[in-house]
Amino acid sequence: MTGSARHAGIVLAALLLLNVLLNPQFASLRWQDGHAFGPIIDIVNRAAPLMVVAMGMTLVIAVRGIDISVGAVVAITAAIAAHLINDSGSLALAIAAGLGAAALCGLFNGLLVVVGGIQPIIATLILMTAGRGIAQLITDGQILTIEHAGYAFLGNGFLLGLPFAPWLALALALLLGVLKHRTALGLFLQAAGANPAAARLAGVNAAALLLAVYIACGLCAGLAGLMISANIKSADANNAGLMLELDAILAVTLGGTSLLGGRFSLRGSVLGALIIQTLTTSIYALGIAPEVTLVVKAVVVFVVSISQSPKLRWRRA
Repeated sequence: MTGSARHAGIVLAALLLLNVLLNPQFASLRWQDGHAFGPIIDIVNRAAPLMVVAMGMTLVIAVRGIDISVGAVVAITAAIAAHLINDSGSLALAIAAGLGAAALCGLFNGLLVVVGGIQPIIATLILMTAGRGIAQLITDGQILTIEHAGYAFLGNGFLLGLPFAPWLALALALLLGVLKHRTALGLFLQAAGANPAAARLAGVNAAALLLAVYIACGLCAGLAGLMISANIKSADANNAGLMLELDAILAVTLGGTSLLGGRFSLRGSVLGALIIQTLTTSIYALGIAPEVTLVVKAVVVFVVSISQSPKLRWRRA
């Protein structure tokens, strides 16, 4: 485990320990009908969509990009999948169309950045603004209810006694981990993020790499959209994925990925997502107003951003 991921793990362990000290029942587990239930299981299950989006965001930030449209992509994916599953009843078609639309959203963002030369935050702001409107057009401004049992399994099913959604997040983490450590992809991402000019001189196709990571980020947001809509058995274009981009960026930074590109940790981003969900659950359990969570998240983003400022690093050196 890298140093950044280790620090995130320590923070997560401290939060869990604090919850156990405040509420001994926090660590309790129970089995019912062959399924595991408990506060920790709930945290992992609810954090699964954020883990998925955070891993996609990690790839983008690793090459000095950003994607603030992931929440809108979640809404679009959920709307398309819900519409098709209700009309056709085909689970495969709904999943394929939803993920296909998410990939197109990522491609759109990537083309704006690579071909259009637009700053990543502005390029993805376009889809962030228009995407939720597109989702509302697909659903006619209504909340589409999903009754398909197979689709609901993505968000509410169980595998080997544990919720199915975290298994999806784990599968994605293993896939990306293999690509990072067993192929040249990890080296290319680090090189392109640390020094884009040198990477191009070394033969790295920076344009293709940028397109690939934005498409991957879109696919991750699409998968999260399927998980979220399956969990609540509906597609809500107004609220699905709302503010998810903030949580994803926060999870990535908590996990030790540098906002300046180059250094990144997929494992750390997963732990960062668990930290956020644990913090949210703790605030709710303590009876603190939910609005406080947003303030805490904003403060953490501010502190992490300042700590990674080149000027501050230079002064510390």
